[in-house]
Amino acid sequence: MATERKKQKLKWSKLYTFSCLHPQTNEGDPTSFAAGAPSVQSFIGQPGYSRVVFCNEPHFHKQKQYKYPNNYVSTTKYNIVTFFPIALFEQFRRVANLYFLLAAVLSVTSLAPFTPVSVISPLVFVVGISMLKEAMEDWNRFLQDLKVNARKVKVHIGNGNFVDRAWKDVYVGDVIKVNKNEYFPSDLLLLSSSYEDGLCYVETMNLDGETNLKVKRSLEATLSLDGDEQFSKFLATVRCEDPNPNLYTFVGNLELDNESHPLSPTQILLRDSKLRNTDYIYGVVVFSGPDTKAVRNSTRSPSKRSRVERKMDHVIYVLFGMLILISLVSSIASAVFTKKKAVKWYYLELNKLRDGSSFNPSKPVVSCLLQFIRALVLYGYLIPISLYVSIEVVKVLQAMLINKDQKMYDNVTDKSAEARTSNLNEELGQVEMILTDKTGTLTCNQMEFRKCSIEGISYGGEITEIDLAASRRMNIEKMALGLEQGMETPSTTTPKNSITTKNSVIKGFNFRDDRLMDKMWINRSNVSDMMMFFRVMSLCHTGIPVEDEKSGKLKYEAESPEEVSFLIAAQEFGFKFCHRTQSVMVVEELDPSSGMDVKREYKLLNLLEFNSSRKRMSVIVRNENGDIFLLCKGADNVILDRLADNGRTYQQATTAHLSNYAEDGLRTMLFAYKKIKMDEYEKWNSQFTKAKATIGPEREDLLENASEMIEKDLILLGAVAIEDKLQKGVAECIDKLAQAGLKIWLLTGDKKETAVNVGYACSLLRQDMKQVHLTLSKEAESKNLMKVMREDILRQIERYYQMVIQEDTKNRTFALIVEGRALEIALSNDIKDQLLRLAVRCDSVICCRVSPKQKALITRLVKQHTGKTTLAIGDGANDVGMIQEADIGVGISGMEGMQAVMASDFSMPQFRFLERLLIVHGHWCYKRISKLILYFVYKNVTFGLTLFFYDILTTSSGQVLFDDWYIVIFNVLLTSLPVISLGVLEQDVSSEVCLKQGPKNICFSWKRIIGWILNASFTSLAIFTVSISALSPAAFTQEGRVADIGQIGAIIYTCIIWTVNCQIALIINHFTWISHLLIWGSIICWYIFLFLYGVIPPKHNEVETGFHLLTEAIGSAAMFWIVTLLAVVSSLLPYFIHIVIQRSFFPMDDHLIQEMEHFRMDIVDGPMWLKEQEKSKEQTKIGFSARVDTKIRQLKEQLYRKKKINV
Repeated sequence: MATERKKQKLKWSKLYTFSCLHPQTNEGDPTSFAAGAPSVQSFIGQPGYSRVVFCNEPHFHKQKQYKYPNNYVSTTKYNIVTFFPIALFEQFRRVANLYFLLAAVLSVTSLAPFTPVSVISPLVFVVGISMLKEAMEDWNRFLQDLKVNARKVKVHIGNGNFVDRAWKDVYVGDVIKVNKNEYFPSDLLLLSSSYEDGLCYVETMNLDGETNLKVKRSLEATLSLDGDEQFSKFLATVRCEDPNPNLYTFVGNLELDNESHPLSPTQILLRDSKLRNTDYIYGVVVFSGPDTKAVRNSTRSPSKRSRVERKMDHVIYVLFGMLILISLVSSIASAVFTKKKAVKWYYLELNKLRDGSSFNPSKPVVSCLLQFIRALVLYGYLIPISLYVSIEVVKVLQAMLINKDQKMYDNVTDKSAEARTSNLNEELGQVEMILTDKTGTLTCNQMEFRKCSIEGISYGGEITEIDLAASRRMNIEKMALGLEQGMETPSTTTPKNSITTKNSVIKGFNFRDDRLMDKMWINRSNVSDMMMFFRVMSLCHTGIPVEDEKSGKLKYEAESPEEVSFLIAAQEFGFKFCHRTQSVMVVEELDPSSGMDVKREYKLLNLLEFNSSRKRMSVIVRNENGDIFLLCKGADNVILDRLADNGRTYQQATTAHLSNYAEDGLRTMLFAYKKIKMDEYEKWNSQFTKAKATIGPEREDLLENASEMIEKDLILLGAVAIEDKLQKGVAECIDKLAQAGLKIWLLTGDKKETAVNVGYACSLLRQDMKQVHLTLSKEAESKNLMKVMREDILRQIERYYQMVIQEDTKNRTFALIVEGRALEIALSNDIKDQLLRLAVRCDSVICCRVSPKQKALITRLVKQHTGKTTLAIGDGANDVGMIQEADIGVGISGMEGMQAVMASDFSMPQFRFLERLLIVHGHWCYKRISKLILYFVYKNVTFGLTLFFYDILTTSSGQVLFDDWYIVIFNVLLTSLPVISLGVLEQDVSSEVCLKQGPKNICFSWKRIIGWILNASFTSLAIFTVSISALSPAAFTQEGRVADIGQIGAIIYTCIIWTVNCQIALIINHFTWISHLLIWGSIICWYIFLFLYGVIPPKHNEVETGFHLLTEAIGSAAMFWIVTLLAVVSSLLPYFIHIVIQRSFFPMDDHLIQEMEHFRMDIVDGPMWLKEQEKSKEQTKIGFSARVDTKIRQLKEQLYRKKKINV
């Protein structure tokens, strides 16, 4: 059924002055042309502009000629067809798996020393488990895709009827209706809205990170489509540009009723942006699914591997080199021995062997080659096949622990941190660079009114956390400073008349000052200026008062959240904005003379809106007495330049307050006004009206000149400071990350002033930090020539770089702030390396007005230029490219959609959890995986070299020492579970004192890798030597029988099982009952297996040497137990001596902390505990602690000067 709607009578298009609501050229679009050139619309139908959309006729787009993709969007890595080929490729690009595939093929030949089952089954098991894990993780991505694609939207099905349909079932040409606070499912052409003039507000935070609302307006030709029933006969054709990733451009024509209407970005609503402050809109789908600009700005989910895993491949290469070496030694020795000596042993009858034999003395080269192939399979257990699957299992369990960590749970959103892929757990401990978005990642998307300066007096002041921390530390250091008795640190108590509450009762208003609140401002001396200040706050805006259906109170909707906070603050101060029409604004004001609330009407004459180039907004109003005022608010540099000589009374004091507010990370704005005479206004308004009516490229210049004429000779009233509220714990988290040695860059689509304020708020910037601004000069920008602009940027980069180099020795701190246009030029030319060279030398980097593609490009360049592990974190669709390009991508699962989360490797509800994810879980996972790999190398080299030593003993005959089933269960059963315990539960230090040893690459260095290989070589040699030396020269049993090959193999195998399990017990620092159960249980499992294996009758067992081996042969022999003890002690003794020497004379930080925790020295020796904690921190120039240090230096200087004056 057709739905009725009540049109909102307010026509915003009559209020706005500048170009946001008028057809325009595509600024910044490479397709834009100079004056005199043909318009871009003339290119419609040519290559790049060939798309045709039949509005309200989606069935045409299911036919071949005009068939476009549906609206289904996928973030998965695989589908049913591609899973097996791609997943198998991923598995067999691991060199170990590739080797065992070759071994499996050779196992079916006569050359193989083992049965095919014993070689093929471990390979199938390992690859199968890994592929199953990949499938499960991609299945989770698929389920999240289903959730997004199943969102509902109203679609026109004919005869004016709209029905709910899933996003994935929307097609090009569909007419859809989107309600307030809903996301747009695809790129739409706006047809009409709930406003009479077809205007709507759009929040594009998911696309460009900006919190201010964008104004969109439909064509006048489609304004008549003002209800559901109007679409029953609606037909039109859109001819436009082909799909592309440019968010801010659109070229096309709408053909309606035999007329062609030019389209611009003003009429386009992009997927993943949200409808705000507008009840509903109608639109037609122009681009769907993979053709939408948001999806075009994203990239496919890349396959990421950690640095540890990539280095592990090189370790495998080393082991493979060892395998080749000992196989060559064994095969050459076999050929030489066969030709020289074995041929003389008549009982071997070697001369009767066929040509294909491995021991044919007449063809030593062939025999050597065949023996080499046999040796490759025989010593294959040097290569740890189960290493990969063990790591996969361990990483999945680590991910489960991360997901279940209650300290990364946010009870407000009822969400917790989630490891969406487990491949990168240990990479968390290697992160050195963090690239972060601002809006929704660092901030809450909430503006709060915090402070103001009126008539040169600051209100709402409170002592900051920086001051309090500095004061506390100064009190501790008083004695060390040798201060005289009676001298105190500067007071940090809150003034009696300036009381501030931490918890704001009113959303958007976190201000408390008894001098202004509760109508107390009427007792001030100059009430008229204060009233004018509050009038600017309540009248200079584009807000709309809306009655809250639940509470019945007024709430406000506006273009930007700053305006909403101003209106809330004005209401608290007694100036309540009640109502507005096209030309009248009504404010309920507090009358100082009577103390009563009085409603006053103001005639709205003109509105000069805010934009990024003007950096100010003005309204011209006439009060009930006929007086005309211009009320203006804007950036400090813009307003101060426009003050009259008699309007600078409060300039000095206000400027000082602005500096203090900015240091606290608050966003500031100046308020000013002027009274306009009637004749002056009429003269100006005639010129302004003429400029508004102008059509052509000169319109903007005429309007700007007209506004400059009236926005001058202002009188300064004061300043306001609002807080782009940080998420809880952001500043503390950045401080801890900086102390751990991480560098943090801020990449935002927001304007420079906003980004700088947030930089101060989260302590990425300090007041004493030298800020280097990379921006296009006005001269270069005016010429608009790429060569000139490139030279300008290059000149600035070189100058700044030389300055940073020269002052680096002075311990000076630098912050690089790059604006969008300058960044675009630097990244698109051959000067990007120079830009990165400068950026990495600065202590803090902030990039403003960055597009999603630029975020991804910066991330890629940082990775390539620095070679450091990079983490990107964001919350919106505009961060997807950056998240996927980084080594590790983290998505904030906030309120703004799930695009960033679906593309991420890890997700979390709040930025503050990044500290625990990196410093605790990253540290633990890095150490666990490093120890796991080193231990795997140790046990497999120990096992493999034992076979080699036995082969040498048996004259390189290729004889197998162990039973086939011993070899199968070695990695699968007897040594696999303790390794998993090590990889999941190990903790070198507690979470409270976790060190950041990952970026230093201490745990998985080549020095340690070679050390463990040498340790394994010695262990293997010690076990083999002790066993053979004890068993060869003497009888093994009381009956005088010597040990046969089955008994020797079982004894040496027992020694290996005991040794490698005792070795892991020496490695583990944090024992749990699970660790003990798995380690000692594995040893017991060996004896159980040996007993059960001996029970099997010989007729069911290919190898008869195992029958009753434990009970009747070796178990009853004392020599078996003595040899086991001697072999284990002798093989572990060198490592034990090494750790004793290291902990006694060359201890590492974690060794000291382990001992201090064990002996409770944190209680009995507090200073030593604090000293070790401080040693683990990096000297940093950003973060909360760095700002406290700076504050302490300032306080010490004040104390020194005060002491000098007293003396």
